[in-house]
Amino acid sequence: MPRAPLAEKLTLHAHADGHYRFAVVSDTHSKPHPATEQRLRELAPDSILHGGDIGELAVLDSLARVAPVYAVRGNIDVHARSVPDLLTLELIAANTMRLRILLTHIAVYGPKLRAEVARRATAERAGLVVCGHSHVPFIGRDRGIAMFNPGSIGPRRFALPISLGCIDLSATGVRMRHIDCETGADWLPPESAHNAGRLSATTAIAPRKPQF
Repeated sequence: MPRAPLAEKLTLHAHADGHYRFAVVSDTHSKPHPATEQRLRELAPDSILHGGDIGELAVLDSLARVAPVYAVRGNIDVHARSVPDLLTLELIAANTMRLRILLTHIAVYGPKLRAEVARRATAERAGLVVCGHSHVPFIGRDRGIAMFNPGSIGPRRFALPISLGCIDLSATGVRMRHIDCETGADWLPPESAHNAGRLSATTAIAPRKPQF
């Protein structure tokens, strides 16, 4: 009988000016790109989110040299029994809830949220779902919920980029972008039908007001 998903919740606090920065990585598969630590230090994040398919858990220790790490299990992480499958992060600024993030490994089917993830995000009142699995850098919106996949910083799959993400909270909203791990430049998607309907690669969203 499959075990029930392990879910956890955490509360984080923004700086006094309302700013907070997440670096977002995923799908390291035990072999993060050699430039990963350099790119993370360039971002100087307050914390790092890992969207699963970690591989060897020593990867998390290496990331933690830069900033605190919050991770979820991917489908290859059967050994990581203590790592949650779902993580809800609540970001507080000036004693006000500014953003709730649902972090999970598999969240989308094409450009849409999977039904069970949409239900969970709604139940958690999350305004943003962060995920991994596909290795495809992606920013989108479905059912009023923003979606962010940083891509993969592990071994290259096909012709996909090796990328990570950045999520910045400020007084005016939330901005998300992708960074090419190999060059350090912002990564922009090619203009193609595959990207039809997605949000721009550098996208701002308003923090979702909690529905108490």
